[in-house]
Amino acid sequence: MTPLRILHSEAATSFGGQEQYIFRMMLAMRERGHHLEAVCQPHAVLAQRLRDEGFTVHTTYMDGPVNFLKSQVSIRRVLRQGRFDVLNTHSRRDTIVAGCAARLAGTPLIVRTRHLANKVGSLLSYTVIPHRVTTASDFVRNHLIERGVSPGHVATVYPAVDTPPVPEFSTLRQELSLAQNDVVVGCVAVMRKLKGHRELIDAMEPLIKDRPNVHLVLVGGGSPVFEEVQAYVAEKGLGKRVHMLGARRDVPNLLAGFDIFALATRKEASGTVFVEAGAAGLPVVGTNVDGVPEMMQAGVSGLLVPLDDGPALTAALKRLIDDPELRRQMGQAGFRFCRDDDKFSANAMAQRAEACYTRWLAERKS
Repeated sequence: MTPLRILHSEAATSFGGQEQYIFRMMLAMRERGHHLEAVCQPHAVLAQRLRDEGFTVHTTYMDGPVNFLKSQVSIRRVLRQGRFDVLNTHSRRDTIVAGCAARLAGTPLIVRTRHLANKVGSLLSYTVIPHRVTTASDFVRNHLIERGVSPGHVATVYPAVDTPPVPEFSTLRQELSLAQNDVVVGCVAVMRKLKGHRELIDAMEPLIKDRPNVHLVLVGGGSPVFEEVQAYVAEKGLGKRVHMLGARRDVPNLLAGFDIFALATRKEASGTVFVEAGAAGLPVVGTNVDGVPEMMQAGVSGLLVPLDDGPALTAALKRLIDDPELRRQMGQAGFRFCRDDDKFSANAMAQRAEACYTRWLAERKS
């Protein structure tokens, strides 16, 4: 196919899941022969990360009414001079700023990607400014359709998930002085209230008290919730069995030391950490919310429980803690689902986006 010229825009300045999505998308699309550039705010972490990979990154401030007009002029110039086929926006602010600029520049296709599971209010940045929409999960896609987006104008493009080889040895048990027959339930997630760390601790408490070889390991940072959870663990007297490691850069090493992965999240557009855990050969336990069911095979690679059902969460964890053979079977199923199906690879992500772009460009031209 003819290579496309694609400009991605992002107003956020941090580097979280949304920015990782853009970063991996641009790398994968470039591998497929397309030309990609980005427009970000000058102080955005994503801007530097992309430059380090050799991408051209245009910068403009997008905050405030004065910057709104200046950035529109700047982005419109970039779009016209670059003769881009596609503008792909990623948050409300840059959709309005860059999307309006693209309308004025006559860019053939404007696509908005929706990354969040929150309910959508105004449809301005989904049906009025952009021509089409992509989403991080079918759950988000279905919500947009319910809100009034035409089904033919919105498609799911799952995020790419890194699935490195599983380490042959993990340093986790040595670090925490755990025995090989200890059962480790692990959770990797930034410390935010919606991630359900307290709910997970509450569900684990009776299991920890009844079984001297059961431990819970929490990986992830984020003030002030980290300190609040730390105090909650101390208040319950679980400090010797609930291990809080903070933010870590060796997640594959830590996953290899877990027996079970669990996350009692309350809101999740997709929940790629369930894929990371499954790809590490772990059975997973999660809450049946938003896009989480799409990241696993309920009853095959893991167990789903209703939100705010503490006894059900405890029962699911107990079932896996007490049954090593079930853990092995579900872990193997998760490994196959997350790796062999190629559903969450960078190339699969790029293929889906490419198919959407080419189909929608053809529809627009016709």
